[in-house]
Amino acid sequence: MKKQFIYVLSLVTLLTGFTGCTKWTDYNPREDFRITEMDYLQSESDYRTMAVSVYTPLQWLTHAPMIGDIATNDANSGGENASDVLSFQQIDDFTHTPVNAILTELWQAAYEGINRANYMHQYKSLNPAGKAVNFAGKDALYGEVYFLRAYYYFHLVRFFGDVPLFVDRRLSLSDSRKLQRSPKAEVYAQIERDLAAAITALPATQVMKGRITKYAAQALLGKVLLYQNKFDAAATTLDAVITSNAFSLPSDFGSVFLASGENGPESIFEIQYSNNSPYYNWGGSNRGQGNLAVQMCGVRGLNGNASMPYASGWSFNLPTTSLANAFTAGDRRKAVTILEIEAYKQANPGMGITYQVAPYKNTGMYNQKYHPRKGETSGQVELNYLNNYRAIRYADVLLMAAEAFNRSSTANDAKAQQYLNLVRARAFGSTQNNISATGTALRQAIWDERRLELAMEGDRFFDLVRTGQAASRITGFVAGKHEVFPIPQPEIDISALTQNSGY
Repeated sequence: MKKQFIYVLSLVTLLTGFTGCTKWTDYNPREDFRITEMDYLQSESDYRTMAVSVYTPLQWLTHAPMIGDIATNDANSGGENASDVLSFQQIDDFTHTPVNAILTELWQAAYEGINRANYMHQYKSLNPAGKAVNFAGKDALYGEVYFLRAYYYFHLVRFFGDVPLFVDRRLSLSDSRKLQRSPKAEVYAQIERDLAAAITALPATQVMKGRITKYAAQALLGKVLLYQNKFDAAATTLDAVITSNAFSLPSDFGSVFLASGENGPESIFEIQYSNNSPYYNWGGSNRGQGNLAVQMCGVRGLNGNASMPYASGWSFNLPTTSLANAFTAGDRRKAVTILEIEAYKQANPGMGITYQVAPYKNTGMYNQKYHPRKGETSGQVELNYLNNYRAIRYADVLLMAAEAFNRSSTANDAKAQQYLNLVRARAFGSTQNNISATGTALRQAIWDERRLELAMEGDRFFDLVRTGQAASRITGFVAGKHEVFPIPQPEIDISALTQNSGY
């Protein structure tokens, strides 16, 4: 899918009609060579191309995983100074308000994806001209569309709680004042319906890497069920992914985050990025096809000779001492997750490493999972890193299943231990560190393992919120307020939506 599948398509602003004086009622815009909505979705190729456009806004959610770390005690905002990307600094300090550019961007990107998915749903049976366009694989293609709509809504409900819910058609500007926020439970119910439809329609494998499979839909559904405390259903759903034997844990944890490890045996769903974008746009979320978060995670002012593998960045999303100290002796994930730049410099004197000392809220540590590396970008360097975001890994599914079995109505701690210890065995290279606890102690061990396994991948904040640990684990977190982020002020102004409590 990378380098050939994700393209930014200008398919959103579709003309919906023509109005004017009565004498123009027989006017056909095609006489003036104008493209109208009636010209879309005329063939199988049109449907497949339009489906690609539903994928595209996934790339614009690049800052979401960073917030999932920065909004916890596992990472500092970093940057050059206290005003560098103020939106991140405010989230880190829990002083964020509805006026936050990054939160606005994440809201708009998700709804752009939803609107594109809804457009395809609207014309699934009949195209805009009222004709049926049938072809082999159409149902499977729509399985991808429904997964994507579910993913966008899950993103929104995790960040903002109750959000506007619409699924029947693409909304126009005239609909904005009619929008209201739907209860979170209704949004989750729609997500479940979309994922159930996707599971039924999708194949187990795809020829093109990165396209959504049945297992990706099952894994996301399991996660959605876990977030709603539907543990019995989550256990069954996640176990189906595990027992399929379609995935495995590579013994080398670090290989998973290299370019050579993308879409590998542990990959269930990755957001694809590319380094061959022919354009760039610093002013919008749709900057191109590259992963901007990679540039943001790098060591500021880093230089070295040709043997030094890392490239320079902007020193955001800095791992904290709290996270570093959470890893125990022998855990090989620490060295993969955290780049301690001074220790690396001292260990490699021949590389001639220099760097800018002390970024804002300096810890001396950097996110190595998504650190920029030489040769992985091109063109507008900062915007074109090719690193995929590993949205759902097999290890994540194992740990979610472990939690679900531990918290089921009839707990199965033996299976929970089994899945937890598969993850730990890779982390330590042996079974010497297996967990034998049961009950609530096992549950806490699973939660702690998620922190270490998924560190700097964006799940930590949401895990703490859903498990009720946020107030006791996050400095500055106010219970009853910070479980969700504020609805962006532009949406309040335009659509008169209600605001989340405390904002």
